[in-house]
Amino acid sequence: MDSTPVNWEALDALVIDFAKSENLIEDSFSSSPDSPPSSPSSSSSSLSSSSYHSRLTIWKIRRSLEAGDIDIAMDLLSSHAPFILDDHRLLFRLHKQKFIELLRKGADENRDSAIACVRTALAPCALDAYPEAYEEFKHVLLAFIYDKDDQTSPVANEWSERKRFDIAGLMSSVLRAHLHAYDPLFSMTLRYLISIHKVYCFRQGIVSPISDLTQRLLLEERDPPATPQESLYEAPPFDEVDIQALAHAVELTRQGAIDSLRFSRGDLFLAFQNELCTMSLDVSMLDELVCEYCVYRGIVDSSLACTSASEMQTVSKPKVNQPEPGYCSSRNCSLEADSGANKHSDGETSINNTHMDGSPANNADVSSRQGMDVELRYTCEPTRNHEDCSTSGLHQLENTRVLQRYRTHGSGERSKRKRWRGRHDDQGFVYGVPFDICSKQELSTTTLVSSTYFSNEQEGSEKNPMLDISSREDKYEIVLWMKELACKGMAAEVVEEVNAMDPNFFVQNPMLLFQLKQVEFLKLVSSGDYSSALRVACSHLGPLAARDPALLKPLKETLLALLQPNEDALGKGLPLHALSTSLQVAIGRRLGVQEPRLMKIMKATLYTHNEWFKLQMCKDRFESHLKIDSLKEVNTPLLTAAAMLNSNADSSTLGSSQVTVSSSTKLSEDGSSPTQVSSRDVVCDENAILKVMEFLALPRADAIHLLAQYNGNAEMVIQQIFA
Repeated sequence: MDSTPVNWEALDALVIDFAKSENLIEDSFSSSPDSPPSSPSSSSSSLSSSSYHSRLTIWKIRRSLEAGDIDIAMDLLSSHAPFILDDHRLLFRLHKQKFIELLRKGADENRDSAIACVRTALAPCALDAYPEAYEEFKHVLLAFIYDKDDQTSPVANEWSERKRFDIAGLMSSVLRAHLHAYDPLFSMTLRYLISIHKVYCFRQGIVSPISDLTQRLLLEERDPPATPQESLYEAPPFDEVDIQALAHAVELTRQGAIDSLRFSRGDLFLAFQNELCTMSLDVSMLDELVCEYCVYRGIVDSSLACTSASEMQTVSKPKVNQPEPGYCSSRNCSLEADSGANKHSDGETSINNTHMDGSPANNADVSSRQGMDVELRYTCEPTRNHEDCSTSGLHQLENTRVLQRYRTHGSGERSKRKRWRGRHDDQGFVYGVPFDICSKQELSTTTLVSSTYFSNEQEGSEKNPMLDISSREDKYEIVLWMKELACKGMAAEVVEEVNAMDPNFFVQNPMLLFQLKQVEFLKLVSSGDYSSALRVACSHLGPLAARDPALLKPLKETLLALLQPNEDALGKGLPLHALSTSLQVAIGRRLGVQEPRLMKIMKATLYTHNEWFKLQMCKDRFESHLKIDSLKEVNTPLLTAAAMLNSNADSSTLGSSQVTVSSSTKLSEDGSSPTQVSSRDVVCDENAILKVMEFLALPRADAIHLLAQYNGNAEMVIQQIFA
C-alpha cells in the first residue's frame, strides 16, 4: 500500500490542540521534572475550558457506572446535569441498574434495599418512561429468583456486567451532546480516518500495513447512540443526500442516520460529531502516540516527559500498583515500550513509506525498490559501505566538535519545549483509566530517551561514523538542530555540519544535497550575489544533475530565478519545512532514530481516504470539518525532481479527495480496478445514485457500478435486482 504526503505543520497544529485540550502538556518552567503533576485548576489555560471540565465530569460519571456505583453516578448527574434525571427513559434505566447492583451484592440488607428501590423508584418510573418500560420492569423482577451465576436464566442478560458498560456509554453519548463536550478535533479525525481505512482494506481485500496499530487504537465497541424522544416512525424531513452521507460516513443503517439527524435537529455535522464520538478509542494508546509524536517533533522536551508505567514497573516496582500485567500500563498516560515500533525523541516528522518498519535493513530494501518514487520522501538509506575505518578517530573528533556547537547554539530551542504531564483529574486519578482497574498510581517524570527510541545500531555490517556519537540523547538533539538550521534556510551550515559528522552522508543522499544547494543558490540570488550563486550552481547543482538526468529539469527551473529574482522565490520554490523534515528523517535514520507510529498511521489513512472517495466518485463532505483537507495541502517543492516525478500521481490525490462522476481522471494509476474505471464512462445522475443507495441499501460505489451496467437507469437497476 502506498502512502500520501502529509502536511506535518497542519498535523502539528491538530496534535497541539489535542494535547492542550486534554491538558496533557504544560510549560516546562511551570514545574520541575521531579515535582508531582500539578492540579488541573492551576497548571494550564486549557483547564479553564468548560469543554475539558465537562469531559472530565462525563468520564467520572462513566467510571462510576462501569464500576456499578449507581448512587455516585446519580449524585454527579444531579450536580452537573440534572436534566438527565428529568428524562424518565434514562432515569428508568438507572434505577433498573441500581436494583440489579443491590441484588448483586448478595447481603440481606442489600436485598431489602433492592425491594425499597423497586417500590419507591423503579415501579413509579416504569409507568411513564416509554411503552416497553413496564414489561421490562416485570421482567427484571425475576432477578429475585434467578441467581446471577445462572447463565441459562431468563434474566442472564440483566445480570451481565456488560449492562454497566451499555448504560455508561449511553449516558456518555447523551451528556456529550447536551453539554457540547465533544472530543478534540484530532481525536475525531483519527477515528474517521481509521474507520475508512479499515473499510477500504476489507472491501479491497488487502492487508493493512498498520493493522497492528489500528486494531489496538480504534476498538470495535461503540457507545449506544443518543436517541430523540419524538416518534421514530414519522416521515423524515431530511434531505436524502444528508441521510446517505451520514449513514456511509459512520457505518449506520438508514434508520440510524435518520435517528441521529433527528436528535441533532437536522444538523448534519452535529450528528456526524455525535456518531464519531461513540466510537471507542484506546485513550491511553492515543496518548502514547501523541506523546511520542510531540517528543519527535520537538513540541515536548524528552527529559520532561513521563515514562510509561511499564518502564516504571521495571525500574521502580514498589511505586506502581499493578493489578494485571499489561492492562494498567497500556492505559497509562505516558509511553510504553513497544517492541514492534521504535519510539523517538524530540524532532521532526518522517516522510518515509508506510511499508517501512523499524529495521534499517528493511528500510534500505524498501528504499532500493522505490527508486526515485518520492513525493516528499528521499532515498536516505545506506546501500553500500563507504566508511574508511582508518579515519574513525577523525570522525569522533569532528562529532565532538559538532556536539559542542550544538550545545552552544541549540539550548534556546530546547527551552521552548513543553512538559508532558499526562492525564490526571483534580484528585490525582489517571484520567481515562477505569476506576476498578487502576487507582491513584504514583507517576514520576524521567527521561523518555531510552533504547526503544532507537533502532538496533548493531544491525547490518556497515560502520556508520554518525554512530560514533555515544549518547542517544545527543544523537536526537543533533537531528533536531540540523532540522532547525534547515528550517531557517541555513543550507551551507547544514551541509558543513553533516559532512563533519559523516562525509559519506550526501554521497548516499544526493537528492538532499541538491535541494540544500538549491536553497543556498536561491538565497544568494535573492541577496543579489549572482556570482556566488553561479559558483554554487557550477560546483554542486551541475555535477549532481549530470550524474542524475532526472535533476536536469529542476536545475533549469532553478536557474530561471536569475531572470526574476525576488524574496518569495525561496519560500515558494522550496518549502523549508518540507526540506527540513526530509533532512531530519534521513539523518535520524542514519543515527538509528525512528519516526513515530502516528506518522505511519496518518500517511496510510490519508492515502486510503483518497482511494476510498475515488471509489465513491464524490467529495468527502466532512473532510473540511475535520481538517483532513489541510492535512493534504502539501506544498510539494516546485524545483525538485520529486515534484516532476510525482506530478501525475499527486494531481489527483494532493488537492483533495474529490473525484466527481463527470471527471475523466483515472481511478487508479495502475489500472487495478477495471470495473471501477469502466463505470466512469457513464455519467450517473445524482438522484439516480441516491435512489439505488436508498432502495437497495448499497454503498455509493456499488450503486454507481450497477447504474453503469444499466446506462444510469435507476428503475431498471431496482427492477432487475428484485426480479
